[in-house]
Amino acid sequence: VHRRSVKRGFNFTLMVVGESGLGKTTLINTLFESKVYAQKDEDGARSGPATPGSAVDIASVSADIVENGVKLRLSVVDTPGFGDAVNNEDAWRPILENIESRFDAFLAQENRVNRSKIVDNRVNALVYFIKPTGHSLRAIDIEFMKQLHTRVNLIPVIARADTLTPREVEQFKARVLADINYHGIHVFKPVSDAFDDPETVADNKVIAAKMPFAVVGSESFVTRADGLRVRARQYPWGLIEVENEQHNDFVALRQMLLRTHMEELRDETDVALYESYRTQKLLALGHVQDNSVFREFNPRLQQEEDERLHAAKMHKLETEMAAVFKQKVSEKESKLKQSEEELHSRHQQMKSVLEKQRRDLEERRGRFGDVPGFAEPQLQQQRMASKDKKKNRFF
Repeated sequence: VHRRSVKRGFNFTLMVVGESGLGKTTLINTLFESKVYAQKDEDGARSGPATPGSAVDIASVSADIVENGVKLRLSVVDTPGFGDAVNNEDAWRPILENIESRFDAFLAQENRVNRSKIVDNRVNALVYFIKPTGHSLRAIDIEFMKQLHTRVNLIPVIARADTLTPREVEQFKARVLADINYHGIHVFKPVSDAFDDPETVADNKVIAAKMPFAVVGSESFVTRADGLRVRARQYPWGLIEVENEQHNDFVALRQMLLRTHMEELRDETDVALYESYRTQKLLALGHVQDNSVFREFNPRLQQEEDERLHAAKMHKLETEMAAVFKQKVSEKESKLKQSEEELHSRHQQMKSVLEKQRRDLEERRGRFGDVPGFAEPQLQQQRMASKDKKKNRFF
């Protein structure tokens, strides 16, 4: 399976959303170290002012990347025009419709008779550029993320982080995270499991601690004082190096998107986001699943259910066996007590008979004790009779 997957290659679609002038083009070109998009002007903004009522455009650029024999079909989707209109109340709608249309296209391919050639162009990650106001999220930011967080892996980034001081960056990150949590917005975060090695767990913690990423992009190389050429922005007071983790979070963003968590982003899109949309879509069309025929099967849950039923069955058997044992013991004790009472009664009866015989003998002895030779044979005869009775009692 792994060899076939490597041979077929993988698809990864990245969407970038943000207002003009936030450096989206520069950051994408820096991220892939190539001219994915051509610069429109000096600061990376789209040429021409935004006109009232201008619509959001959807532009996609694709490229095939081969590394170590693995093919990657990379698509970058840009959204020029977002947030540039006077009224941005529904600026999120064209982007949501585009993402859902990709889900619909994939669903239609799944329902075909021949599914050998399915093209997957679903959006795997959406990098949302937040304007570095230094205050908190704006209404357009909150509304956009609330509308799209159930359809795509949201990755918020603070654009042009070099316009803020390090302290302002940390404070702004805290406010952004507070707004995200307050409005119940789900953003993508690296998650570790029991199968991850300690190094992977540590890397995930580092990446999660830096979210939302404060990034700086630059396509220019600057020579430092030590002679090393680096991607950086030159200012009168010094350099902001793009790939210096002490200056910004660009390296962490690139690491997560293109190296460590690309497959996790694809799995989250396929298993969680797409499946949720597919279920809602089919239910809306009137498809009702018969759980008695098409029963979803989870081996782990099934094992836990079997263990629970087995434990309940064993507990029931133990309870029944304890009740039977208690009943048997009670019956045995009752029989033993009854036998003891019968033996005691017979013993008392025999004792009474013997006592009566003894009194009779005493009376006879008293009456015939004076006659010589008479009493002795009678006593011997009584003793022999008593011995015979005792023998008969024991045998």
